[in-house]
Amino acid sequence: MRAYAYLRASTKEQDAGRAKNELTEFAKKNNLKISAYFLENESGANLQRPELFRLLDIAQSGDIMLVEQVDRISRLNTEDWEKLKAKIKESGVRVVALDLPTSHQLIKVGDEFTNRMLSALNGMMLDMLAAIARKDYEDRRRRQAQGIEKAKKEGLYRGRPENKDLQRKIASLLDDGKSYNSIQDLLSCSRATIAKVSKLKQA
Repeated sequence: MRAYAYLRASTKEQDAGRAKNELTEFAKKNNLKISAYFLENESGANLQRPELFRLLDIAQSGDIMLVEQVDRISRLNTEDWEKLKAKIKESGVRVVALDLPTSHQLIKVGDEFTNRMLSALNGMMLDMLAAIARKDYEDRRRRQAQGIEKAKKEGLYRGRPENKDLQRKIASLLDDGKSYNSIQDLLSCSRATIAKVSKLKQA
């Protein structure tokens, strides 16, 4: 049984490695050795997360995916969460989240009946927390939209300034046939920004 740590933050301005020490300390206390850390900056509401799926492709059945919180793997809508759950089930990976104590029991190898009961219980808890994480995401988006609308009415909203230099660099790399992943690595920008530039080029 191997353990892999998955760390996610929504933007490059946030630190996806912030929880690394916490996960490492948890692993030590539970006699786990983390084989690799998978870090990425993507929204939890986006299913397209290369590092998460790379982890699931590498991991073998019975391995541990260690996360700080359930919302690190999902703020997804119901349809996308079901797709991710199916991928996790297919890989046979056990999800252990620091904020989900029932999942900690999955580190211990017990008899088949106990393992199945724990997996079933943990699956229900994961579903519940994933739903809560999605609701929190939607509530924050709604409050943000309301705040922007109010600021617009009061003439106070100017929007986020565009980074023209970054957009030119992205456009140039797209013209050269570079993939989204390689552009992200080269420019440390989000896939959403690349997609926006690509859409502007096609307009």
